Amino acid sequence: MSISNLAYVDPKARLGKGVVVEPFAYIAGDVEIGDGSWIGTHAVVFDGSRLGARCRVFPGAVVGAIPQDLKFAGEYTTAVIGDDTTIRECATVNRGTAARMVTKIGNKCLIMAYAHVAHDCELGNNVILGNSTQLAGEVEVDDFAILSGGCLVHQFTRIGKHTMVQGGSRVLKDIPPYVIAGRDPITFCGLNIVGLRRRGFAGELVQEIQEAYRILYREGLNVTQALEQIAQDIRPVPEKDEIINFIKGSSRGLIRGGKEE
Repeated sequence: MSISNLAYVDPKARLGKGVVVEPFAYIAGDVEIGDGSWIGTHAVVFDGSRLGARCRVFPGAVVGAIPQDLKFAGEYTTAVIGDDTTIRECATVNRGTAARMVTKIGNKCLIMAYAHVAHDCELGNNVILGNSTQLAGEVEVDDFAILSGGCLVHQFTRIGKHTMVQGGSRVLKDIPPYVIAGRDPITFCGLNIVGLRRRGFAGELVQEIQEAYRILYREGLNVTQALEQIAQDIRPVPEKDEIINFIKGSSRGLIRGGKEE
């Protein structure tokens, strides 16, 4: 462990083996930081923060600050960050409120500079938030989702796994898994074929996922009819269940289908 004499680390903070704390960083007492993590100069880690192993918090980033929510009444909440996650310059991660009690970021995530993760958000593993992307409270982002720079995500919105969201998008509705979303207003732009192939999805499976979204967005069916046809036409694979369950669980409604190119 290497702690600069110019940093402030509360004696009650629990730091793992090999943690490096650079000059002028601040670490509060109710903090846990896993083995091999690095806290950059002028980074701030407030009470309630739980960082996993090999995390990197870059200069000016703030983890575990109280929520920007007027309903917050000082209740004990946390901000939990998994292993191998990077939080770049001036990004902010607020802790939870009484709604969920915790803000969660999974393993191997990249939170780029000036991004914001608000209270009670839940990010899966391998999520990327581009520069200046802003998540409002209680947003859910599933594994391997990528939000390009400058996205604005409305409170309570859900973003499915393996999605790609165009930079500058205003996300007001749920984005189902495996798709590309973009334009203004935001719409379904097709399947994230390149991303799926990079992650080892077989060609036949990619075609079946594509067929499911053709049924949903191109057949002129309502959602109930589309779900019935997807259940009937697509062979039983976990990805089909993921799509169906996501759509059934959507409380804000789905992004709309764009016009054919």
